[in-house]
Amino acid sequence: MQLVRNFRLGSYHDVGLIGSISHRKFSCARHSLSQKRIEAVIIGPPGSGKGTISSRIVKDFQLDHLSSGDILRSHIQKKTDFGNKIAPIVTSGQLVPFELLAPLMEHETKSSKSPSGWLLDGYPRSLQQTERLHKTSAPNVTIYLNVPFATIIDRIKSRWVHIASGRVYNLDFNPPKVPFKDDVTNEPLDQRDDDKPESVRKRLEVYQSMVDPVLKFYRDKKLLIEFSGTESNVIWPEVKKFLAQFQKV
Repeated sequence: MQLVRNFRLGSYHDVGLIGSISHRKFSCARHSLSQKRIEAVIIGPPGSGKGTISSRIVKDFQLDHLSSGDILRSHIQKKTDFGNKIAPIVTSGQLVPFELLAPLMEHETKSSKSPSGWLLDGYPRSLQQTERLHKTSAPNVTIYLNVPFATIIDRIKSRWVHIASGRVYNLDFNPPKVPFKDDVTNEPLDQRDDDKPESVRKRLEVYQSMVDPVLKFYRDKKLLIEFSGTESNVIWPEVKKFLAQFQKV
């Protein structure tokens, strides 16, 4: 365990040792802490606990959760004109083109109804998207969950599924009652090829190569806050403590 840094309105001081969180890097020399409204982007690799942290942020700070994946799925399910246009793209496993996704996400940020603000999740994912977003709906903070690849691989490699029903188990956190058997049908569980360690590592390497320019962009803009650790339950109090500064001004 290493020393944790605690942000305090533009300065930081040592507060001691906490669990498995290793450190926080406050890359920014300034923040829009004078603004009570939070307009945030959250970034983290697959398996980093981003979903868990996002749901807690949204709940505790009453933000609109603007998840690009959820928004796209909603359009497809509702069969809107936009949904019908992107359905074949998503079904084939391709990424929605920039010229379609960027205007959609900008509309979502500008349409946010919560007086507390919004949390953008899953977007932007490329430098092109980031630069476009900054011109139209610039966030006032970017949260980066820096979780070691080894931790993520350990989490994902323990995930097994019942293919027919989609039920997901984790041998460490949510194990089946009978090892490698579905709780309901007692049928064998399978591990997706994408969840095998070698596949996970390749996915993480591809993700990192895409996200590095995004992180550099926000670091250069003095908007990046980095939380490093191995457990969501330890990282979360630090994220909460930081975001609470917005509402104390």
